[in-house]
Amino acid sequence: MKKIILGLMVLVGAASCQEQQKIGFVDNTKVVNEFNKKVDFEESFKIKIDAFNKKADSLNQMIQREAQVFQASASKMKQSVAEEKYNALLQKKQMQDYQISNEEKALSAEGQKQLDTLVKEVKAFIKDYGKTKGYTYILGANEAGSVLYGDDANDITEEILNALNKDSKKEEVKSEE
Repeated sequence: MKKIILGLMVLVGAASCQEQQKIGFVDNTKVVNEFNKKVDFEESFKIKIDAFNKKADSLNQMIQREAQVFQASASKMKQSVAEEKYNALLQKKQMQDYQISNEEKALSAEGQKQLDTLVKEVKAFIKDYGKTKGYTYILGANEAGSVLYGDDANDITEEILNALNKDSKKEEVKSEE
């Protein structure tokens, strides 16, 4: 009997000595979308997009005016001259569309590159945060369902978001100095 009790005590002691795993989860979408750097980036990028749209609209209006002037005077021209002017106008429109398309692609690539950089920064921060705070795992919850259920006590989204934004403000102050 003493051996059984001693065996149970050893098992209980061994089980209690095992380190508890600290697990948390983060709503990835919320952290990235509410990250101050992303919000600031979106505001500044919106200005670039608006400027691009104004430029594109202005160029399109200019071509439309030229087309209207051409239409008004085309009936008074020789057919060969009208065709020549029409082809020149068409070529100008195609060049403009090509230029606008290239600028749009460059703007889109710039935006995607910046977003990718911000996502990498968030991931690196969460990894460092987990190590510093003693987490064994920090899971990412998103719409795809990587965490289908988690006790709210283990949801560290706000904690991470606050720490991330606080850390990014420190970086801004350092870079301004």
